[in-house]
Amino acid sequence: MTTPTTDIDESAPRIGGKAELVEWFEAGAKPMDDWRVGTEHEKFGFIKDGLRPLPYEGEASVKAMLEGLRDQFGWQPIEEAGFLIGLKKNGASVSLEPGGQFELSGAPLKSMHDTCNEVGKHLEEVRQIADPLGIGFLGLGASPLWSMDETPIMPKGRYKIMRAYMEKVGRLGRQMMFRTCTVQSNLDYGSEADMVKKFRVALALQPLGTALFANSPFLEGRPNGFLSYRAQIWTDTDPDRTGMLPFVFEDGFGYERYVDYALDVPMYFVRRGGQYLDASGLSFRDFMAGNLPILPGELPAMEDFEDHLSTIFPEVRLKRFLEMRGSDSGPWSRLCAFSSFWTGLLYCPDCLDATWQRVKVWSAAERESIRQSARVLGLKTPIPGGQTLQDLALEMIELSRQGLSNRAKLSVSGDDETGFLMELQEIAESGVTPAERLLERYHGDWGRDVRPVFEEMAY
Repeated sequence: MTTPTTDIDESAPRIGGKAELVEWFEAGAKPMDDWRVGTEHEKFGFIKDGLRPLPYEGEASVKAMLEGLRDQFGWQPIEEAGFLIGLKKNGASVSLEPGGQFELSGAPLKSMHDTCNEVGKHLEEVRQIADPLGIGFLGLGASPLWSMDETPIMPKGRYKIMRAYMEKVGRLGRQMMFRTCTVQSNLDYGSEADMVKKFRVALALQPLGTALFANSPFLEGRPNGFLSYRAQIWTDTDPDRTGMLPFVFEDGFGYERYVDYALDVPMYFVRRGGQYLDASGLSFRDFMAGNLPILPGELPAMEDFEDHLSTIFPEVRLKRFLEMRGSDSGPWSRLCAFSSFWTGLLYCPDCLDATWQRVKVWSAAERESIRQSARVLGLKTPIPGGQTLQDLALEMIELSRQGLSNRAKLSVSGDDETGFLMELQEIAESGVTPAERLLERYHGDWGRDVRPVFEEMAY
């Protein structure tokens, strides 16, 4: 989750009506030449001695990692209530998820070569700070060993509010906060029509992303019954702010319909005076009318709306770009493959059209059925037409390859971006997800001991 770096200015203009929110989304549209790729990924920190979770404070800690990156690599600090909670530099940021998951939110960059270099540089910086401290980082979609009681809590105001609210709206919301890691790709749109088509295609294909990148089969030291336990968690977190958004596929969908949806999602908080005020369950519509009980008579600034958008968690999220959110985190190579896959499909108009023709006949019930099955069956998940997600994966990877080839974004050595898809191609051809490979190791040479995953999947 993005970490705000400043308080909301009391003198900032207030939102005058819903039309301003629609215009805010409209202003996100960019010409194709200005489309960029942003990649975010989360990872679990651990102390190598004893495979313990990384606390916030101490010699080997989250705070020590942040201080090391700040002092050795020139990252600027982000503080909240006297706590160092994040870093920023050159359009990128490092932030903390509730259980100490360490997140890089990458800058919007021109090519997958730039993006993959950014991820690689970040991981190298992290290693240089972590190794002397006896710290490691793990690329999995769910915490494989520690109980909830063993998992630390980060000192961020919003997380206290969210933690309390999660108990009221779903069984697994706290699991999402403290026990999951994801990879996310942020991609631009050129117009409202372009946004709509990309949104629909991306939503329909999120279960494919879940299957291809499934990487969370363990919990508390044993198999959890899912290939993507992270995806399972999202099915019972908070129905008001998660899921496949069937209305996106309805006639007339556009910016205004998404604004209406966002206004109806209950709030979490409002930032005022350097603090997070508990607004959990309250209405942003009431805020727009000056009727928010905790701030009577006050109207929201646009930054309040941006905060609110950051607390909505559907499988694809609209801001001034589209966020792909349906996949488990994983090793460096798959982080690069993830954004490459979506870039190839969504940034090539012909590929986007072909993909839409492939999935537009699916009903909302069929899309949801695929989503529910992918977390358990992976690429064996049946899809309409008597095929499986494996068949679809092979088709979509080929379309993505065409899209990346058409972009002709070359590295300094003259390679295009298609090479980043090689690992996905191997997964699709085998039909075996990363999670199934880990389970094979667990039941085989690991001797039903999950601890070797901390070496196998460490960055």
